[in-house]
Amino acid sequence: MHSQSMFFKARAGEKLADVQLQKNLAGLKDKFIGMRARAVSAYGNDEAQGFDALRDAGRDIRDRVLNNLDVWLELFEANATKRGATVLWARDGKEICEHVIAVARQHGVKKVTKSKSMLSEEAQLNVALLAAGIQPVETDLGEYILQIDDNEAPSHILAPAAHKSLDEVADLFARTHDKPRKTEIPALTREAREVLREHFLTADMGISGGNFLIAETGSVALVTNEGNGRMVTTLPRVHVVITGIEKIVPNLEDFATLMRLLPRSATGQEISNYVSMCTGTKGGDDPDGPEHMVFILVDNGRAGLVGSGFQEMLRCIRCGACMNHCPVYQSVGGHAYGWVYPGPMGSVLTPLYTGIENALDLPHAATLCNQCGVVCPVRIPLPELLRKLREKQTDTGLRRWSERLVLTAWAWVAQRPKLYALATRIGVRYLNWLAEGRDRIAVLGMAPGWTEGRDFPAPQGRTFREMYKYQQERSKA
Repeated sequence: MHSQSMFFKARAGEKLADVQLQKNLAGLKDKFIGMRARAVSAYGNDEAQGFDALRDAGRDIRDRVLNNLDVWLELFEANATKRGATVLWARDGKEICEHVIAVARQHGVKKVTKSKSMLSEEAQLNVALLAAGIQPVETDLGEYILQIDDNEAPSHILAPAAHKSLDEVADLFARTHDKPRKTEIPALTREAREVLREHFLTADMGISGGNFLIAETGSVALVTNEGNGRMVTTLPRVHVVITGIEKIVPNLEDFATLMRLLPRSATGQEISNYVSMCTGTKGGDDPDGPEHMVFILVDNGRAGLVGSGFQEMLRCIRCGACMNHCPVYQSVGGHAYGWVYPGPMGSVLTPLYTGIENALDLPHAATLCNQCGVVCPVRIPLPELLRKLREKQTDTGLRRWSERLVLTAWAWVAQRPKLYALATRIGVRYLNWLAEGRDRIAVLGMAPGWTEGRDFPAPQGRTFREMYKYQQERSKA
């Protein structure tokens, strides 16, 4: 899998220095956080029926599936097949591309319209389609913007072009569409609709992702805020769904529960503009729908997490709340992470899917402040999973020897209280010496890398041990 996650530090530095990107990210932060907070507050905080209870229910649904994933997948396959669909299985991105191209050639497909699919990004499907002589057209507005801008990668799983400003999009449309430059959002979206409408009407095959797969009905549920998803799944004669094996939910009631969580956590809405249930092929009396429906259920590293210490990550419903609230993502954006999934979820998923040795920096691309864990709608303990990845890197010798030596020395000292107290006193005096009476340290002595881009706070007041001793003495007095 193509990934640039080994270069997070360098890419993060570039993004921090990008003035325009910093302005764009500031607007994104205020929008998503505020909308989610209002939606959660409106739902209520009743102990038995409030949002926290809903999160518990969502977690339990996801765990019930993951604990018996093979059973639910077999049930889904049986029910989808009964309704006229074909179910294929893919081990990795290469097999995704092979399946899609084989289906396209079987039906004489020359043009494909696509609704947003993160798994097609994992597989680099557009590259494979073009190599096979098949034209892919992204129809999600954000994905379309990126496609016409030299196939730029998404920077957010919900808002792929969130890193772009209105003026940047206006320039891009004027250059690509050869039309007068527009600077109002309604005019730009209308222009995009006019361009895409011809593709909707002439495409031979539609490709979508899937937010959820319903085992009891053999359906795929699509949750979108644009009408493109329905155009992609109903107008072409072939509909291909590409989704991960972990997206199964047992029944429609469980789906309804998760749908109370997803839009509120993602965009701060009570319900998304479009919620579509696609079940089987077009019937004799149906006015629209595909003549052929194909599900491609993808592993690509997911099966290996089942039963492991990282299984909880498979609960993820791709709402994006973790990245919206992450101070690191808010500062550097999505492209710094180097692969499909950014933010805290990406810092866990990318090492697990692409190999921990290929994403050494990502488990450390977090402050462990737990903002992500607090807002996750299915209670994934993201900081804990990041810590496990850090431990795994250290245990397997993937971190630098100097770093491992320092951690080993710290652990040895920390287990000896008297020695630790002495080391703390020496360390505080050393830091105060470096500060030279100021409240900030410009160059951190033996670890200058810490202060290359920021000052280090000088110690303030007494140490914890000194304060504790003082309190103990006061209580005895």
